[in-house]
Amino acid sequence: MNDEYAESAEFIDLLISPFWNDLAPALTEAIKTAAPGPVVDVGAGSGCGTAVIAEAIPEAEIFAVEPSAGLRTALLARVNADDSLRERVTVLPDKLLAADLPEQLGLVVAMNVIGHFSPTERQAFWELLAARLAPDGRAVLNLQPPSEPVDIPEAVAATRQVGRRRYEVRARARATSDTTLTWHMTYRTYQAETLVDERALNYTWHLVSESVLRGELARAGLRLHTTEPTDLGMFTITRAPA
Repeated sequence: MNDEYAESAEFIDLLISPFWNDLAPALTEAIKTAAPGPVVDVGAGSGCGTAVIAEAIPEAEIFAVEPSAGLRTALLARVNADDSLRERVTVLPDKLLAADLPEQLGLVVAMNVIGHFSPTERQAFWELLAARLAPDGRAVLNLQPPSEPVDIPEAVAATRQVGRRRYEVRARARATSDTTLTWHMTYRTYQAETLVDERALNYTWHLVSESVLRGELARAGLRLHTTEPTDLGMFTITRAPA
């Protein structure tokens, strides 16, 4: 299985953590009244979201699904360092559609991940939700911009100082079809002002607009609801009324 994060896994937790300053309170609000039952964290990465879920729902059993071996190393380290997480979190080394999940789920969380799913994989995801969400269960996801096929010029996406070293990621994107972008990421490590390491990688991102998402969910018997604050692009998904 191709690991898109093989070159960047060691930097992801460092550079994505600041974005959770906004995401964490919004996600907590969206899930704190979730239905009882197992929780799935889709594309759990290094576990930032897993920790938020565990704090918001203190009794929940959580299945953290992460196919990248590098990211899973950070995820398992985070889980192992916390007694409560170690008791409640099962880490699964699979893609979501191949993961061994419970038959009924109270909550599914998919943050910063839906663009990794092709249209066919998204449809299978919605079918999984329709089949396994508890009657009063929900899913929570976010749509990251852009939703249209546009080129995005390179910019520094995040930077972090650790000891004497500064870590930086630069990102740019090129529209490769009507429904996909290719992201070009460059991870750099500096000691003082000296560049001591550089990694570059590319990956495909499938574009999803709110209207496309709403239509796909309706065909699967699901409903989409906006979640505040709207600038985070976060939504909840529930079963449509019978």
